[in-house]
Amino acid sequence: MRSPRSFLFLLGSARPDGNSEALARRAAASLSADVAQRWIRLSDHPLEPFEDLRHEGTGQYEEPTGNAGLLRQATLDATDVVVVSPLYWYSVSASVKLYMDHWSGWMRVPGPRFADGMRGKTLWGVTAYASDDAALADPLVGTLRNSADYFRMTWGGVLLANGTRPGQIQEDEAALGRAAVFFAGVGAADPPDVLTTL
Repeated sequence: MRSPRSFLFLLGSARPDGNSEALARRAAASLSADVAQRWIRLSDHPLEPFEDLRHEGTGQYEEPTGNAGLLRQATLDATDVVVVSPLYWYSVSASVKLYMDHWSGWMRVPGPRFADGMRGKTLWGVTAYASDDAALADPLVGTLRNSADYFRMTWGGVLLANGTRPGQIQEDEAALGRAAVFFAGVGAADPPDVLTTL
């Protein structure tokens, strides 16, 4: 019998196989085999620029198709959404920001409400950053946590680690150790409200 948990990992790096992705894959390795995992690289499924139609006509959006439809459905199908993004200019990458901008449109598609489907999911983040000052990632953490609060999602926390050059994260045993227990609350009756590791 499969676990009711289903993890969607959204890879938002501008470079494949980067430190953030390696950190996320180490964390995902700790999930039990009955927890479904789906990995989507946002650069492989580019989105059109987001257009704000809230104050035009009905303010509703059409059912998304193509990459937008795929990403919307994958998001709704998951119980846990993991945003995997390096720290770019103190926040999430452009592809992640665009994906999250589209949430505003998906909320206004006629039919079952996207916001209702997001409620109760858990939102997590994984990021590598090129600094000794973890506080520089506060805007990224705030973006994700405030978004989780808006949709009444559970906040899983952000796994942080320093990684500059390609592959550097593999040399950081402490960071890999933190990754190995990042999802430790999965399956527990009361997962931690926040698990931010430095």
